Amino acid sequence: MVKLMTRSEIEEFFARLKKHIPEPITELEYKNAYTLLVAVALSAQATDKSVNKATEPLFKTVDTPEKMVALGEARLANAIKTIGLYRGKARNVVALSKILIEKHGGHVPKNRAALEELPGVGRKTANVVLNVAFGEPTIAVDTHIFRVSNRTGLAPGGNVLRVELGLEKRVPEKYRPHAHHWLILHGRYTCVARKPLCPTCLVRDLCHFPGKTRELPPEKAKA
Repeated sequence: MVKLMTRSEIEEFFARLKKHIPEPITELEYKNAYTLLVAVALSAQATDKSVNKATEPLFKTVDTPEKMVALGEARLANAIKTIGLYRGKARNVVALSKILIEKHGGHVPKNRAALEELPGVGRKTANVVLNVAFGEPTIAVDTHIFRVSNRTGLAPGGNVLRVELGLEKRVPEKYRPHAHHWLILHGRYTCVARKPLCPTCLVRDLCHFPGKTRELPPEKAKA
């Protein structure tokens, strides 16, 4: 098992990430809390780029639960058909929109339990919405955060909930509001799955990953 990062290492880890990107933001495009919720729900097993490509024209005219229900499942499915699992996602988005209208006055609830009651919304999606839309210091553990947390020794765990709870205990409070995005961006662009870009990593000396790469992949070395 990878060695745990020390408190001082964790402090320095986030200080460097903050210096590199002082105000990180989500790469999903959205107009309000509702469109954010829809975008995050659509992003399951899909890339942010593919979601943005589908939602950019959609959100120009459909940006409330009422408009989504009026659009209907069939037309929504056609609008997002470039995204994986689009039929099931369209069904969930229309269903959750109806619930928002019926139970929450058409508004996205600022409550994890209420969010997780919505079709297609799990803990990760709820955490993203709470963090991005409402500024809550939640950390949604996706594949990138799971990998970074385990590789570095920041907050190792065998499943996403253990990693999330570990991060809640180990990330200094002052870094919590943006920790979610710093970790995602680090995992997406530096601590990548197959060949992490360790030679150019900002925090390589703090990381306890035993399999650090010594050379950049050819395509990265040329860049």
